[in-house]
Amino acid sequence: PSSARSRAGEESESAAAMSHRRRPHAAGPPPPPEEGGGDPSPQSPGKAPRIRPWPERRVLALALAFRAVNALLVRTYFNPDEHWQCLEVAHRVAFGYGHLTWEWKRGLRGYLHPLIFAALYKFLAFLHLDTPWFMVMAPRLLQSVFAAFGDLYLYKLSKLIFNEHVAQWTLFSQLVNWFMFFCITRTLSNSLETVLTVAGLYYWFIAIKSSKGISVISKQQASSYQSPHSRKVALLIAALACAIRPTSAITWLYVGLLDFIYIKSKCRFLFLEVIPLGAIVLAATTFLDWWMYGSRVIVPLNFLKFNLFSSGGDYYGTHVFHWYFTQGFPSMIWTFLPLSVFGVIKSREWRLSGLIAWVLGVYSILGHKEFRFVLPVLPLALMFSGYFLAAMSQFKGKNLHGKRHFSRLQLSVILLIITNVPMALYMSLFHQRGTEDVMFYLSKEAHNGRVKGVLFLMPCHSTPYYSTLHSSLPMRFLDCTPSDNKGTLDESDRFLMNPLDFVGEVFGNLSSFSHIVLFESEERHVIQLLLHDSFQEVRRFFHSHFKIDRDLQSSVVVYSRRDVL
Repeated sequence: PSSARSRAGEESESAAAMSHRRRPHAAGPPPPPEEGGGDPSPQSPGKAPRIRPWPERRVLALALAFRAVNALLVRTYFNPDEHWQCLEVAHRVAFGYGHLTWEWKRGLRGYLHPLIFAALYKFLAFLHLDTPWFMVMAPRLLQSVFAAFGDLYLYKLSKLIFNEHVAQWTLFSQLVNWFMFFCITRTLSNSLETVLTVAGLYYWFIAIKSSKGISVISKQQASSYQSPHSRKVALLIAALACAIRPTSAITWLYVGLLDFIYIKSKCRFLFLEVIPLGAIVLAATTFLDWWMYGSRVIVPLNFLKFNLFSSGGDYYGTHVFHWYFTQGFPSMIWTFLPLSVFGVIKSREWRLSGLIAWVLGVYSILGHKEFRFVLPVLPLALMFSGYFLAAMSQFKGKNLHGKRHFSRLQLSVILLIITNVPMALYMSLFHQRGTEDVMFYLSKEAHNGRVKGVLFLMPCHSTPYYSTLHSSLPMRFLDCTPSDNKGTLDESDRFLMNPLDFVGEVFGNLSSFSHIVLFESEERHVIQLLLHDSFQEVRRFFHSHFKIDRDLQSSVVVYSRRDVL
């Protein structure tokens, strides 16, 4: 009992110290103005309007239904890692065949994330549901469940830091944002990292809540929020996030150090909480990787050494240092950006806004940049948008004649919907869908015994692979493994420079393949060779209306040998 009181006292002292750095009006939107008055002062604490709370079960049910539909509507290709670093590996574990990219041969990837989907594949096979449709959709439906819990925890985090009103508008922002819809149900490690980050932050903020000096909750409510295990739960979730995506340490380094400064019993926090939990997760995932690799590898060390210390990721392209601030993150948050900025200013919740700036700043140091890398802080930015929408909902606009007109809130909601929903649907249903459609078509053809071998004459990793085909047939794609010698062109580059000569030099007679897949932009260069080797076009799939980083890849074309037809 005495040790328990000691721990409680230490947590209370830490939380009290944290409360001095929080603004009292961060509890919720500013109060409604006086009649005929203007904007209230942001320094005014005020009381939030009475809002009927939503039961968490209802929020979860809504999120599960929404994300399930979300997963079913995502039919486009976004990033190769969705397939090649997760599902392809999971398919190899579950069924014994599947391609491992060069990263796996160098021990840069951990098996924890793919094993989740390997278990799903085993379950589908046990139920005899490993059909083309289920092999494509089941992984995203499983990820939609994880995403729904991420939505729930974002709602709970917003409610904990601000209030119910802000939480409801935050959920609206999360569900409407186009990039969240486009990305969160994909089987990227970043998607699961995002869910774990939000959940971990929720438990972390419970641990630092104090019953003194914070207007978010009363003393009675504070006692109900206190949990002796919440910080350990947060640390465990943080460790899992780092195990799945080692660069998640960037987020948790900021969160941990910010509180570590104010914790009096620093040794206890380090040696009885952080190190034991981190060591347990690290040991478990390391032994898992040793078992799966068949050799002793330290994946987090190899990952950080390659991506951070040697800039190995620069092989896949680099961006200017300010890209995340000027292009990347603004494209993700889209029309929610001004609302989020105003929300940060009005709420003065510098802790979380500082986390967003920290993550964007650290990732800006790296040369290779991608949208998905900063996905974990997008929900936090949307929470500030929810704060500002909740603040606007307290104003009732009238014109000079006293008649009601569209309020700022209504106009904002309409603008957000018409700028995000069409964007989400277009990017999820149309843009770059050809490479997904062609593999679904080939999987059905292979299921019916009409495919003998496939050659992909397109940039490497442009399509899914065995995880979608789900047939142990010979396939060949153009290799793009980084060379130790700088300036050496890989097969993808050589093919794009001179398609006809490359095919003749590397493959010669194409009769060993029953099907050849290529983009329309390269088709014209090799069509005579294909016709000479008795191939003819059998299907053409729409892919894109505009180019991304190469020539316009408007369609994906499938050629098949005449004798196979």
